[in-house]
Amino acid sequence: MTTRRLTVAQALVEFLAHQYTERDGRKSRLISACWGIFGHGNVAGLGQALLESGRSAMPYLQGRNEQAMVHAAVGYARQSNRLSTQAVTTSIGPGATNLVTGAALATINRIPVLLLPGDIFASRANDPVLQQLEVPYAGDVSVNDTLRPVSRYFDRVMRPAALIPAALEAMRVLTDPVETGAVTLALPQDVQAEAFDWPEEFFAERVWRVRRPAPDPVELAAAVSAIRAARRPLVVAGGGVHHSEAEEALRALVDATGIPVASTQAGKGSLRYDHPGDVGGIGHTGTAVADALARTADLVIGVGTRYTDFTTASRTLFAADAVRFVNLNVAAFDAHKLSGIPLVADARTGLQALTEALGGHRVDASYEAEYRTGKARWERIVDAAYAADDEDARPTQTQVLGALDSVVGDEDVIINAAGSLPGDLHKLWRARSPRQYHLEYGYSCMGYEIPAGIGVRLAAPDRPVWSLVGDGTYLMMPTEIVTAVQEGVGVNIVLIQNHGYASIGGLSEQIGAERFGTAYRFRSEDGSYDGEPLPVDLAANAASLGMDVIRAATVRELRAALATARASDRPTCVYVETETAAGRAPTTPGAEAWWDVPVAETATRPAAVKAREEYERQLATRRHHL
Repeated sequence: MTTRRLTVAQALVEFLAHQYTERDGRKSRLISACWGIFGHGNVAGLGQALLESGRSAMPYLQGRNEQAMVHAAVGYARQSNRLSTQAVTTSIGPGATNLVTGAALATINRIPVLLLPGDIFASRANDPVLQQLEVPYAGDVSVNDTLRPVSRYFDRVMRPAALIPAALEAMRVLTDPVETGAVTLALPQDVQAEAFDWPEEFFAERVWRVRRPAPDPVELAAAVSAIRAARRPLVVAGGGVHHSEAEEALRALVDATGIPVASTQAGKGSLRYDHPGDVGGIGHTGTAVADALARTADLVIGVGTRYTDFTTASRTLFAADAVRFVNLNVAAFDAHKLSGIPLVADARTGLQALTEALGGHRVDASYEAEYRTGKARWERIVDAAYAADDEDARPTQTQVLGALDSVVGDEDVIINAAGSLPGDLHKLWRARSPRQYHLEYGYSCMGYEIPAGIGVRLAAPDRPVWSLVGDGTYLMMPTEIVTAVQEGVGVNIVLIQNHGYASIGGLSEQIGAERFGTAYRFRSEDGSYDGEPLPVDLAANAASLGMDVIRAATVRELRAALATARASDRPTCVYVETETAAGRAPTTPGAEAWWDVPVAETATRPAAVKAREEYERQLATRRHHL
């Protein structure tokens, strides 16, 4: 048997350079690059191996924050329909534990990313080494064990030969549409540098075929029977539609049957916004027409959705007495939710099978007329939210979205994750293409947007990318601006200054907490944070990190600034302060469905007492679908 003598780190890099995915005859490199920040736990191992391999074998990307590197890899993988991703290497200690938030985000959203944290000495010759967590009852525990519950696969490579089965298992999980998420290979620093005679076969090109399982005939027949019997069916499109590249198959089903489609945050854009069957977002942040249809639907057809609490309005939305569910999902775990009829299959394959089996079936014309009328009514609400009576006034947040809507094209990508923007975007954004709407709402992680924008732009260098952030999110993680500047990645940031946590401030007011601790202001005499706004200049901060910055004070200036940013090939920040004046009429449509955030059961402050009364009223409408 032919062998090659390499260190463990060198062997791992060589192995990763020869892994590919294949779906529908299209071949993609599985690990396109490796992000890294080096410390004593990986500098002489993976650091040296990446240097020795050369950029053509495994491109290296320099990050500034470990969590942000994972976000960038997730953005890349999502834009690549999970067929390609990136690796992230860190030192031991704080570098490794900084991965936990990013790993949780990847796993919750079922996006593949490979994590390669350094670890303590396998030999334990020098215990305790710098940054080692000593656990008196367990000598084999390190801080990397915090990654176990947020990883879909975890292994600690204690001996060189153990890398072979661990690496192969890691690739299997990364490429499995059901199992995928964060994969962690913890690498003790002494093992990384240890040499071993590796079988040449370990470095051979491997192609991991991403399956498209077809539905079981019995399950398909049950689903078809339920759809034919329904008078008011509604499709709920989730992120699985995009991951499977099933948008055309969904459109074919809708065109043939007339069944309307509402979308989750992850599924928005499954149909183009102006398709007659697209009724917009569903759930707590959904549109009036979608939520009205959901309340009266007698059959809900979930496609690639996890049915989160925002989608189901905390189990209050699907209110019809006889409502049933058909759940098309590649994961049996999700296909069996809400006691639905399971249709365990790839989204595209399953939709194609449904369309063929439903040949000639169509919903009643009156139902189509009803939801199309509702859709037209909602479009007028969007127009009003986007419109500005005075082009020379400071914009509201929805007018910021209106200005952006007037500038972007079908190819642009809009990225957001947290704050008040996800609600506004889900209700109002007019998605023009399948990958335009990029909302990370499984973990809704503040700080995701800027590094994810870099990842998306690396995956799709010809597509304009917009990272939408509020001041709260910006302050969490602006570090990767430096990376964008260094790498010449022309991501655009729309930085909205609204002086605090706007989303939680609004929620706090609704549930009786009176916006406590949600404003970015000086303390007043009574100690509360309701003094003057803080004199921070986030635009100056972005400029100091190397971005081109354009300040926009009015709607007119904002529209011009966005057009300039879109035309630039430089990382550009458009900074705008939004109108928050008391007494001004809100331009954001209110919530069309409930969300369960428990309210204090006993309180003395009137706001909390009143909020509890409303909470109990809403709670009484919850139902369990059996």
